[in-house]
Amino acid sequence: MRKIISFMHISLDGFVAGPNGELDWVKVDEEIFDHVGKRISKGDTALYGRVTYQMMESYWPTAADKPNATTHDIEHSKWYSKVQKVVLSKTMGDADLPDTKVISENLSDRINEIKQQPGEDILLFGSPTATHSLIQQNLIDGYWLFVNPIILGRGIPLFANIKDKIKLKLLTTRQFASGVTELNYTVDNA
Repeated sequence: MRKIISFMHISLDGFVAGPNGELDWVKVDEEIFDHVGKRISKGDTALYGRVTYQMMESYWPTAADKPNATTHDIEHSKWYSKVQKVVLSKTMGDADLPDTKVISENLSDRINEIKQQPGEDILLFGSPTATHSLIQQNLIDGYWLFVNPIILGRGIPLFANIKDKIKLKLLTTRQFASGVTELNYTVDNA
C-alpha cells in the first residue's frame, strides 16, 4: 500500500507558517533543493490543500520557461507537469484540471482508494489545513520535516487538535549548512 508522507518546513516551536500564512522565515538553498529534488523525483503523486495547489499551479507549469530559471526550477517544473495531483477542497471543482483529482467529501474513503492504487509514495506538500484533516483521520504515514532555526512564537501549528497520541519512529536526520535540520519519521503503528 502507498504511504502519505507530509513534507513540511517547520519552526523550532512547531509552526508551519506565520499568523497570516507568512513563509518568509523558511530557509531554502541549493543544498536543500538538491536533497529534496532527489527524494521527490521518485514520487508520482502530489497532495495539496486548495491554497497551496493554487499557489503551485500559478508558478510551476511555466517556471522552466522563464529566462532566469534555475536548475531546480527546470527540474521541479518537469516533475510537476507529469505528476498526478490530488487536491483537498470543498470549494474547487476538477472539470478542466489536467492530471488533477479534487477530493471534497468522504476524505478517508477517497484517500484510502488512492493509497490502494499502484504507485509511489504520495507526497503532501505544505497545506496545513489539509494536513490537519488528514492527521485527524490517521491518514498520514510519515513526516518529512525541515526544522528551521527560528522560534516564531505564534502562527499556524503543524499539530493542532490532535485527539490521540501519534507515535513516530525516526528514520533519518540531516543537518544542512543553512542550519535547517531534516527529521524523517514514519508513523509507528505498533
